[in-house]
Amino acid sequence: MIDLTAAEIARAVSGRLRGVEDPHQLTLTHADTDSRTMRPSALFIAKPGEVTDGHRFIDNALAAGAELVLAERETDDPSGNPHPAVIVDDAIVAMGMLAQEIVTRIKNHSATTVIGITGSAGKTTTKDLLAALLAPEGPTIAPQGSYNGEVGVPLTVFTAELETRYLIIEMGADAPGNIRDLCTMVQPHIGAVLMVGTAHAGKFGGADKIAQTKGELAELATDHVILNADDAQVSAMAERASAPITWFASEPAAEGAYGVAADAVRQLPDGRMELTLVFDQPGKQGQTEFRTTSGLIGAHHVTNLLAAAAVAYRAGVAPSNIAARLDGLGPSSRWRMERTEISWGGQQDAVTIVNDAYNANPESMREALRTLAILSRDNQRRGVAVLGPMLELGEESVWLHHKLGETVVRLNIDLTLVVGKEAYALYRGAIAEGSWGSEVQWVATVDEAESWLRTALQPGDIVLFKSSHSAGLRLLGDKFATEERN
Repeated sequence: MIDLTAAEIARAVSGRLRGVEDPHQLTLTHADTDSRTMRPSALFIAKPGEVTDGHRFIDNALAAGAELVLAERETDDPSGNPHPAVIVDDAIVAMGMLAQEIVTRIKNHSATTVIGITGSAGKTTTKDLLAALLAPEGPTIAPQGSYNGEVGVPLTVFTAELETRYLIIEMGADAPGNIRDLCTMVQPHIGAVLMVGTAHAGKFGGADKIAQTKGELAELATDHVILNADDAQVSAMAERASAPITWFASEPAAEGAYGVAADAVRQLPDGRMELTLVFDQPGKQGQTEFRTTSGLIGAHHVTNLLAAAAVAYRAGVAPSNIAARLDGLGPSSRWRMERTEISWGGQQDAVTIVNDAYNANPESMREALRTLAILSRDNQRRGVAVLGPMLELGEESVWLHHKLGETVVRLNIDLTLVVGKEAYALYRGAIAEGSWGSEVQWVATVDEAESWLRTALQPGDIVLFKSSHSAGLRLLGDKFATEERN
């Protein structure tokens, strides 16, 4: 974090100082909500949470080195002395205000480019790819994991320094106005919208409101807007953009129509994608093309590759460097099409674990299943899908799960295990589509799923784990991925 005094922090968050002898001399260089990361000159943010309350850990944070607390109420140490603190009404709102102050100071100090990325799926993968593309160009900050909301975005900003060249912000939303609020906080120069799907449809109240909210980034990015030409709802955001638009698309179009496109796309036997990146050259004749092979598994990642390439291109990275840096680049965040080979009856008959159970919505479910179908067909191996519920889909949840069950059958997945009562409609959809007997099974719990899999798996299987985060299938996938059976 950039250096800020206690007085400057209090002013930025409209807070009240308590227990600080000289707020103009106390300088803070680190901020976090985790008391375990504290060190000298740190600000501990005592944020109330769903499970516990950060105020309970103030003494621990100060003992670990923190020198100031951002809190919602006054607290004292065991001797009755006031904790050094900035008192605010809402710690999460204050985090956003502090992040906005830091971004403003960084922008005023240096040529930092702030990049916002949003979309119903692919945000974290695109963020990871983009960070790898930009890091050789200068100091680059990107979110840890999927930090993308009102808490995660400030925590990302807090890791930036005055010398930061690129600040990448992943922007998630589960209600209208969320993206606008995050844009107000970080003031993005470049905004990329990946796709509009049905994630969090229940909270939004429908797909149209999702598109309206995601499009807030197109409205508020100041220098460039990066849009997916393959998604009709995203391409319609061009009318809302106030900055120049760069398109990305899965097929080349007329010269100059897109910033970055894909050509001659081919899926390799191991699931990785080989493609030609086509860059248009504004003000120049012709297009520039480079062949590259992704380290990511699945055709759906082509969209993420193109989005990252388009952003990097508009951020000034040479096309040749973009293609070279993408070549062989795999996932850096957990539980996103992670592939692990484990011995199961001998190394020559390994079982392949594909763990994509960080999150799930109908679009990402279909793409993961399509990848499983291709991998099992091309390698003449049995494909096994372990599928949990897709959460936060609202009143259409049962219907969407039912339709996904139909997809499982139409893709000819060899064996499917459906886990959890929220996903039962997926099982019923598969049965209704014509899957009988042992091809599709349902169990109520993750423990039951583990027991069933230990009996059902065979050497040579390719096993996909896919569900929403809280369903816990990612952990079951990890369990199998770290085992070997001889």
